Amino acid sequence: MGQLEQSAQARQIQFAPSVYEHAARVIDKSPWEVSRSCDLLAQGHVEAYRLYEHCPIVVGIDIYNLEAEAYGAPVEKPAGNGIPAISRHAYGAVAELLDLAPFDPRADGRIPMVIEAANRVASECPATDVRIPLSGPFSLAANLVGFESLLCEVHTDPDLVARALRHLVAGQVEFCREVVRNGLDIAFFESAATPPLMSPDNFRDIELGALEKIMAETSAVVGHPVPCIMGGDTLPILDYILQTGTGYVCCPAKTDQPKFMERMRAHPEVMVRVNMDPGGLTSKNFGDVEKEVDRVLALAENRQNVCIGTGCLPFEADPDVVLKAREYLLSKSTR
Repeated sequence: MGQLEQSAQARQIQFAPSVYEHAARVIDKSPWEVSRSCDLLAQGHVEAYRLYEHCPIVVGIDIYNLEAEAYGAPVEKPAGNGIPAISRHAYGAVAELLDLAPFDPRADGRIPMVIEAANRVASECPATDVRIPLSGPFSLAANLVGFESLLCEVHTDPDLVARALRHLVAGQVEFCREVVRNGLDIAFFESAATPPLMSPDNFRDIELGALEKIMAETSAVVGHPVPCIMGGDTLPILDYILQTGTGYVCCPAKTDQPKFMERMRAHPEVMVRVNMDPGGLTSKNFGDVEKEVDRVLALAENRQNVCIGTGCLPFEADPDVVLKAREYLLSKSTR
């Protein structure tokens, strides 16, 4: 590769699709099959990387279920190509979470299998960044007691919920330690806590303390600031997210993206992933995809620490369309 070609590539905005259940599509398997097999999970993510050359690779299918399942919540096989989901919440009330002992990441649920699959992906794809998904405390609590029950207790006993969220941090940090012991990194997800599901005031008073704690402790374990990935309407809580010290945030398609990017001008050191609307990647009309790429590129204009993502890439997305979107993005974003 010539020096000029290397220079041109260095100026391109990275395409960073979020590949979870879509990894099953690229090997013609169902999300359920891939979520239950170390061989298929590794194969699906390796093949997706060979297609899209995305970074990081987050090894998982139903990424929010891992810890809840390790704590005893059963995951149900969906019909067809649906995404596996918790079929029964393991606990009836938030107070029960205060007595919960951390699960063993070396033995419980699918976690050892996912770590082994990630090790295989890292071996097959040594040039990229391989990560294990880690749930934030509110998202984990929602899967353990049920979202409706959790929100009810947010309003009736907010102090109890805040204590329970902080209690869950220790187990997540130990999970993170096991990931790092395997030479891997983590991807941190906390979308359940996003407005309008929680009000900004509730986020500040109930969630933020636990979020700051888990971000600080996992960042110390991995040796760098941990990305804080939250979908939904995050603009109303953006200042709180940045307060955690994260070096990487997501600008979701479902928030006011122009205002979000304007707010981020005061934080040029933070990497921002601007998400395309992933639904466009299921379109049969590539002109729609081009318009969406042009839209997000305009949002990313003049920012150095920026990449373009997709939100959760749908299983149904045609890999050829995703590839065309990637090629179009790279052709338009050379700086």
